[in-house]
Amino acid sequence: MGTGYRDGCFSAQDGLRLYYRDYPAPAGQRRTPVLCLGGLSRNSRDFAFVAERLAKHRRVVCPDYRGRGRSAYARDWRTYHPRVYLSDLVHLLSVARLHGFAVVGTSMGGLLAMGLASVVPGALRGAVLNDIGPAFAEGSLDKILRYVGQDAPQSDLENAVAFLREAFAGDVVFRDESTWRHFAEATFRRGEDGLLHVDWDTAIVEPLKRSLGELPDLWKVFAALGRVPVLALRGELSTVLSPATLEEMAVRHPGLRALTVRGVGHTPSLEEPEVVEALDDFLADLDADAGIRAT
Repeated sequence: MGTGYRDGCFSAQDGLRLYYRDYPAPAGQRRTPVLCLGGLSRNSRDFAFVAERLAKHRRVVCPDYRGRGRSAYARDWRTYHPRVYLSDLVHLLSVARLHGFAVVGTSMGGLLAMGLASVVPGALRGAVLNDIGPAFAEGSLDKILRYVGQDAPQSDLENAVAFLREAFAGDVVFRDESTWRHFAEATFRRGEDGLLHVDWDTAIVEPLKRSLGELPDLWKVFAALGRVPVLALRGELSTVLSPATLEEMAVRHPGLRALTVRGVGHTPSLEEPEVVEALDDFLADLDADAGIRAT
């Protein structure tokens, strides 16, 4: 599989070097660009397949948040905070000259999409919320924070897959072995000791651990998407986004499109056939709303 992207770097407000993948649109193509935002500990590699597919018709930008992937680790763990992530993304939008875009946000990336609806409301054309909403199923965050807060060295990819299957038993569920393998490849990096290590700064959990009892009212954050087309995806077996929360999202956002993806947990990989179809239809409608004709 070819890369299809260009490496991009920029400096955040505090001088931290941040990385992103930039998949250029074909020459002359003006379709709505897509900003792919990953989960709490994830990075741009998660979107390799979906980005290459979408880039056949439109530009796709996939950043590594601070402390993840190829972005630098923060000097102060206190900057691993949603407000700072939003500031970093606003800088990215300026550096990458990304205007009038849609967000595909997986897990925490979906929450950041809601935040962007408040910070840059005129620029956001649509949002895909991948297995995330304004309320979390009870106990779901505790397990995630325990996992993200520690390294788990593995000798090879096969052991890495086995570790992830055990660590997320009943939570992360994929349909096939190739998706598990891609998930593991995007989770670990080879260290100087020859072992595979998690590809994030384990300190990213510190601000969350200290604020779990003081989370803001995310329904108010979700309300910022009120005038923005939304496609909400839920894994049928998700332990994070409940059916009741998805139903309430649809009540509060008339016109919201919802899709429950059978046989998967948190989160759908975005490669499931029904997700591919729903995502393509959603983006095509955004293009039409913007007066962009398919070519």
